[in-house]
Amino acid sequence: SKEMCAIRGRDIAMIFQEPMTSLNPAITICKQMAEVLMLHLKMDKKEAREKVIDMLGQIGIPDPAKRADDYPHQMSGGMRQRVMIGMAMLCNPKMIIADEATTALDATIQAQLLELLYDLVNKNNTALIMVTHNLGVVARYAQRINVMYAGTIIESGTVKEIWANPMHPYTEGLLECVPKLGSKLVPIQGMPPTLIDRPDTCPFLARCKMRQKRCFTEPVPPLTCVGGKHYTTCAVKL
Repeated sequence: SKEMCAIRGRDIAMIFQEPMTSLNPAITICKQMAEVLMLHLKMDKKEAREKVIDMLGQIGIPDPAKRADDYPHQMSGGMRQRVMIGMAMLCNPKMIIADEATTALDATIQAQLLELLYDLVNKNNTALIMVTHNLGVVARYAQRINVMYAGTIIESGTVKEIWANPMHPYTEGLLECVPKLGSKLVPIQGMPPTLIDRPDTCPFLARCKMRQKRCFTEPVPPLTCVGGKHYTTCAVKL
């Protein structure tokens, strides 16, 4: 646990979906952000405060020296999420995991924060893993996609490979759910399986429009290469 504590926040950082529940409501923004620097980089309080104020300026917080002493409830949702992004970037981590980091915000603020995050990770050469249901965000920012269903990666490939030639029926279903002008949405019928009692066969079987007889008896194949960096678990199209 001590080894993991040294890694979390320094080498790997996390940005959660709802900053109001991720930030401590009883501690000022400066103290929460400075704690990361004092723990991992062994800065004293003065050094840490200066670094925090500088980071707040980088992430677009107005009057950062003053707002550093605010409590989370004194900031808007967009500003709190900026604080979470800044906190994640403080130690220049090797990797950031963003778990639905902008879902609770309106579209304009979402776009601003995603551009900010994208610029920061490129500037610091940081790897970014985005967990999201927003396929527009995936198309704009991702280089590689792992499509997951029932806790398992069922298709993997570059953005171009997945968009141009989706191999798994679930991936096809996701892309058909993207709103398009002049066409109706095609919903994926049914409900996902319970993970408490996972089926031995394909977990998407009950909802799949392309299922065959063998799908009811054969176990799920491992990820199989279908060309380039494109992999899928579904054998229907293979």
